[in-house]
Amino acid sequence: MSFRSDAEKILKAAIAAAMPDSAVKNALQSIALGSGTVVLIAAGKAAWQMAKAAVDVLGERVARGVVITKYGYAKGALPRLAVYEAGHPVPDENGFRATQAAIDAVQGLTARDAVLFLLSGGGSALFEKPLIPAEELTRLTDELLSSGADIAGINTVRKRFSAVKGGRFALLCRPAKVFTVALSDVLGDAPDRIASGPTVPDPTTAAEARAVFSRYGLTLTPAMEALLDDETPKSLDNAEIQVTGSVRTLCTAAESVCRSLGYDPLILTDRLSCTARDAGVLLGNLAGTWAGRGKRAFLLGGETVVRVTGSGKGGRNQELALAAAEGLAGLNACVFSVGSDGTDGPTDAAGGLVDGTAAERLRQNGVSLSAALQNNDAYHALAAIDGLLFTGPTGTNVNDLSVLLLGE
Repeated sequence: MSFRSDAEKILKAAIAAAMPDSAVKNALQSIALGSGTVVLIAAGKAAWQMAKAAVDVLGERVARGVVITKYGYAKGALPRLAVYEAGHPVPDENGFRATQAAIDAVQGLTARDAVLFLLSGGGSALFEKPLIPAEELTRLTDELLSSGADIAGINTVRKRFSAVKGGRFALLCRPAKVFTVALSDVLGDAPDRIASGPTVPDPTTAAEARAVFSRYGLTLTPAMEALLDDETPKSLDNAEIQVTGSVRTLCTAAESVCRSLGYDPLILTDRLSCTARDAGVLLGNLAGTWAGRGKRAFLLGGETVVRVTGSGKGGRNQELALAAAEGLAGLNACVFSVGSDGTDGPTDAAGGLVDGTAAERLRQNGVSLSAALQNNDAYHALAAIDGLLFTGPTGTNVNDLSVLLLGE
């Protein structure tokens, strides 16, 4: 129970530190919006929170706008802004309608006017006007998410079939200037990768997109084939971007709390990029190496992927935690992993937690650890041992935090 209490204190403080309110307000101090009309567009899991912060600062300077976020993530009406909720991680019709509303909102502007574009993770699915039939986009998204492709490869493909990704939304705003404030959920904070870069030049190429199709055996339809070689904008003269807030903030805040709780903390990386299962096994192995050497905390920030081989329920953080259970068996240790946005995959949990008793308790509950992992059914396995972590929608989105805690 002490591990769980510590884990909850760590994740609560880390998420609070990564909230976008201060970052948005600070960014606005250096943006010259001019004297014309200001249109606000916000897209992503943190869109409502970012839009609220901007309206608090700018007030009636914002003439109109559109906010697009995930179902359950909007927290009420915002003045002069139309608030939409839509599908994530698979785009849906509500997202398409909301994106069209955003496109309509930036039409007819002049060079004196400005678009304030607030972007956060999840925007790739939520901010979308597809150039291929919706059913083909849905199938492609499902294939990409289950293929094991990393987010860079996924976005390289999705940009080819979108009217707004890869810098194309900035073109739709011309001649108005677009000022983007982005909350980063990508490793290294590359602007073109955050929500597939709607307002930044796209460095990826058609050839790279073809390589992703080939590597992962993705279905290439005639409609996709016709668009695949259409290049995205490689330069933009009406767009600026500030990237603010990232997984590094999440990690450093967690590090500070760990130290206050008596652990000797170490951030192993803030660029974790591997399968969830491999990351969980690594943390379990580290526990075996360092057990009995005092209270320690090892922290990982980033984003793992899941290779779907079964039909179970779960998310990458739950699978990571479950994969650590065998390595922790019998040790005075705990591993927990959470998504900073408050959801993990298509579930209501933010992530999962296991300790040195988890493997045995799974066995006592008739749950095969190896079978649960093979079936990608971490959710039900963790639920059987009270190993799920819940936060609800947090209002931010800066990747995932995974932590190994070792007791005395």
